[in-house]
Amino acid sequence: MSAPPVDYYSSLQVDSHATQQQVRDAYKKAALRHHPDRVPADSPERASRTKKFQQINDAYYTLSDPTRRREYDLTRTSFYGFAGGSGKQDHETAADEEIPRPEPSAGGAGGFASNFPWSAFGFGGKAKTESDANNFSNEQFGSVFEEMMADQGMAEGSDNEPTKRFWSLVGGASGGAMGFIVANVPGAIAGAVAGNRLGAVRDKRGKSVYSVYQELEQPDKMRLLSELASKVFAHAIS
Repeated sequence: MSAPPVDYYSSLQVDSHATQQQVRDAYKKAALRHHPDRVPADSPERASRTKKFQQINDAYYTLSDPTRRREYDLTRTSFYGFAGGSGKQDHETAADEEIPRPEPSAGGAGGFASNFPWSAFGFGGKAKTESDANNFSNEQFGSVFEEMMADQGMAEGSDNEPTKRFWSLVGGASGGAMGFIVANVPGAIAGAVAGNRLGAVRDKRGKSVYSVYQELEQPDKMRLLSELASKVFAHAIS
């Protein structure tokens, strides 16, 4: 995995004593803020966003599970002497920076600091390649994405299928066609556009909202994530 090691608490901008719910809420905000799909596919920001997204998912994978979190905390304390405290170090930049490593010293604890076992945490040895890292990040984000979409009334049922509200939003971003089709308004759309859009809707029925999201065109992904982020952040403020 290409992303450099970071303090997982700083990566999610939470205190090391944060509850599991606080960790989950922080992940939602961080993932939405830095998701690569927030920018065009050819954007120069894409690579740095992908790296940051991987870091955020590594952090959440570790801190969201009590056992993995406990093991990480013990190792973190052993190597760096952390006794808890805050991970909110300069909210915009700290999570991008590698944890300061003490200079190696013969026989001292500092001699081991540069060998912190990062592969034991995050996706660890499971992510052998950049593609693996992206797949693990996307899979983990998908379940939380569907939860957020359901909270906003854009997914429903045990399979989290898209609702009319979801299609109306996507359709509105694409000229309103999708919303009209799903609502079964006859004659509302010109023949060629209607045929293409109706075929797309039928192909996507029965799929989860995240599966549908992954098949959207990049501009639609950008708009959808921006809309979702605005709702999640507004809720957090209120």
